[in-house]
Amino acid sequence: MQKQGETGFLERTFHLRENHTDVKTEIIAGVTTFMTMAYILAVNPNILSASGMDSGAVFTATALSALVATLLMAALSNYPFVLAPGMGLNAYFAYTVVIQMGYSWQMALAAVFLEGIVFIVLSLTNVREAIFNAIPMNLKHAVSVGIGLFIAFIGLQNAKIVVDSSTLVSLYSFKGSIEAGTFFSEGITVVLALVGILITGILVVKNVKGNILWGIIITWILGMLCQLAGIYRPDAAAGFFSMFPDLSGGFGIPDMSSTFLKVDFSGVFSLEFVVVLFAFLFVDMFDTLGTLIGVASKADMLDKDGKLPRIRGALLSDAVGTSVGALFGTSTTTTFVESAAGVAEGGRTGLTAVVSAVLFGLSLFLSPIFLSIPSFATAPALVVVGFLMMTSITKLDFSDYTEAIPCYICMIAMPFMYSISEGISMGVISYVVINVITGKAKSKKISALMYVLAVLFVLKYIFI
Repeated sequence: MQKQGETGFLERTFHLRENHTDVKTEIIAGVTTFMTMAYILAVNPNILSASGMDSGAVFTATALSALVATLLMAALSNYPFVLAPGMGLNAYFAYTVVIQMGYSWQMALAAVFLEGIVFIVLSLTNVREAIFNAIPMNLKHAVSVGIGLFIAFIGLQNAKIVVDSSTLVSLYSFKGSIEAGTFFSEGITVVLALVGILITGILVVKNVKGNILWGIIITWILGMLCQLAGIYRPDAAAGFFSMFPDLSGGFGIPDMSSTFLKVDFSGVFSLEFVVVLFAFLFVDMFDTLGTLIGVASKADMLDKDGKLPRIRGALLSDAVGTSVGALFGTSTTTTFVESAAGVAEGGRTGLTAVVSAVLFGLSLFLSPIFLSIPSFATAPALVVVGFLMMTSITKLDFSDYTEAIPCYICMIAMPFMYSISEGISMGVISYVVINVITGKAKSKKISALMYVLAVLFVLKYIFI
């Protein structure tokens, strides 16, 4: 009876049947999204510590900001999107704003806090929602495809299947790793990632419930077996650690007092600070909008006009999460593209987000376990989710080149420029320019806001 009562409560709260899902599906989706995002708990402290911040404090701030912002997403929008301090923005925070421009990390946190406040205002006044709705439907599908290519590329990089080279990128050299003596540390993880992609692909073809999550777990277990067999040999100095969680230090929550409420507004009125604030604003706004467009499009959450119902709540949770995260002591909190992994598992409601949020909360106490999830184990999930996102390409109208070419530019810009926001910029600029010059703008009824966005994007490239 209690189980039925609990199920009834979840049904009433998250409208599961209405969204064609159930509790089990949502839980699997939430766990899957968390597993693909757990790397942020290790990576964010590592990056922000370069600015002088305490890595333990940043770890706690990262987990707490993800917990708060994701719960807000569930409460305000009932969507399966998960938030955490974003990649790219954390690197800009540490390496550009602090190290290159010379601001203290306390001032950088002030810029992030104010960015969140501006976003709260923009979300409440429908500006961000209007931007979302102004983007044409074909371009929205293209964003989904571009994100698919982008996260697949991230997965290939995380697994070191794709590496830097004289040709910018190339395939990992197994022969080179054998000659260098790194095959049994680095090389074997690349093999495991490739095997993991095949395993996950087979599970998807077989329609196994929780296929992406199982792909992560099986790949990780294979890594543990390789270590036990001596095929994988940890090399901490080179960044290759044990596949097994290190429980020697016990469990506990790292102290956050060194970063909590440590914002410094003394540089707010300088022109340079305004530039920093705008850069945070731009990247966060269009990364978030791109993620919402792409993931929502793939999950068929957009209505017939290409609008996302309850988008205000989604944008507001992102904005509040950013300001709260800054007070905790971390860079910009944003909606993660890895949310697509949970959506691919069937997650459709805020229950998926709640499950992920709870796991971020648990990670505070169980950090040795969650931090031990190797990147080669989550990489196959990103590659396969990239494929699932790519299927939106079938919704594009390739017969109309004024639609198809901007969509193509948008799609290739995301992986090649390593940015969702740049893909949107290029897509919007090319869409407006091509349709205006070919005389199709009037018949397409391009909104005034699209023209404004195109001009702003061009100005951004000129002045920033």
